[in-house]
Amino acid sequence: MTVKTCEKIEKSRVALTIEVSAAEFEAAIEKAYVKMRKNINIQGFRPGKAPRKMIEKMYGVEVFFEEAINIAFPEAYEAALKEKELQVVGYPEVDMLGECTVEGFTFTAIVPVYPEVTLGEYKGLSAVKGEVKVTEEDVADRLNTIAERQTRLVSVDREAKLGDTAVIDFEGFLEGVPFEGGKGENHSLELGSGQFVPGFEEQVIGMKAGEEKDLDITFPEQYTPELAGKAVVFKVKVNEVKEKEIPVLDDEFAKDVSEFDTLDELKADLEKKIAQEQEKAIEQAFQDALMEQVAENLTVEIPDAMIETQAKQFIDNFKMQLAQQGIPYDEYLKMTGTEEASLLEEAKEPAMRQVRMDLAMGAIIKAENITVSDEEVEAEYQHMAEQYSMDIEMVKKYLNDEQVRDELISRKAIEVVTSSAKAKKARKTTKKTTKKAEKEAEKETEKDAE
Repeated sequence: MTVKTCEKIEKSRVALTIEVSAAEFEAAIEKAYVKMRKNINIQGFRPGKAPRKMIEKMYGVEVFFEEAINIAFPEAYEAALKEKELQVVGYPEVDMLGECTVEGFTFTAIVPVYPEVTLGEYKGLSAVKGEVKVTEEDVADRLNTIAERQTRLVSVDREAKLGDTAVIDFEGFLEGVPFEGGKGENHSLELGSGQFVPGFEEQVIGMKAGEEKDLDITFPEQYTPELAGKAVVFKVKVNEVKEKEIPVLDDEFAKDVSEFDTLDELKADLEKKIAQEQEKAIEQAFQDALMEQVAENLTVEIPDAMIETQAKQFIDNFKMQLAQQGIPYDEYLKMTGTEEASLLEEAKEPAMRQVRMDLAMGAIIKAENITVSDEEVEAEYQHMAEQYSMDIEMVKKYLNDEQVRDELISRKAIEVVTSSAKAKKARKTTKKTTKKAEKEAEKETEKDAE
């Protein structure tokens, strides 16, 4: 293999011209012969035993060329990348140059590579940093969330209302014929949850246990093609109506749901925890804002392959989220009338931001020569084991050394940025300042009109 040319072109791509010699191609042809001969029958020879020269004489010397090229190409391509020390980030665009003969062949490969990154300002930056402020409403919301988890559903003998759960049998009919997926028995439906097609839950409200009713429903235009925009009838029977029985928020409630004896103690603990959560979220938002600035300050040509790969990763993550909710990806596309190509297109902008962020992180690590010792990795394992009350060997089973090392290096890179940064307070918007802004906007409008 000989790399005849290696030229950098736009968007962080490299154009290679690679020549495969006669000897290298001959070795590939021999491998192709060994692989293909079992499927070639020559009179007078047992299957797979015909000599190569006999096969070439009968079918032509080029009989093994295509398979030989498939064998020789990846070997030559990988050798060229190694020789030129190229860090590839995608698949190559390959073209043959001239004809392939027993003397070998030449091909071009345009390959996307890890881009050259020039850092802009990454120290001494500034960003808005919020303040921890826990309100009585925050604590009340958290208490209500805890109470919701302790809520029981109890059967009631009355008409169903918003917020109740109706246990129903239902079957859908399109032009008098049942349609697939439109039937269920003893299904618990929380009225107002939006779980069913629009208009369904609203018509169940007011029904009592034992009552039957036909619901006229028109499916949304953005739905499965078979039902989109179609008028259907659902035959519904209510088997039971249940209401939520929410516990009283008192000292007994505090004892049941926590280690505290009084509701006031529980509230104080919740306030402390909410404050810690806010502090963590504020710090994360501050870091994100700073790193976004670093990413924006980069000078870099990003190859399309990096953005496409990240966009596909976002889609794969979305598929996993759907699977965790029990929703098949193909079914989601049908229900929403969406094509994967449009999802990928929508993902490109956030993918670009993520790629720039990753490049910024890598550039800081390189500029600051950030490393992590084995002792630091071990200490992090110990910290995680204590944090999650797990055996350290179990933690190591789920997280390998490289993952932990990468995380620690990233933390150090972020610390380089945040330690030199200035935190700005968020500007408070008052009625007075808002009115002033409105008056200034009115003046600008008047000037434009003149």
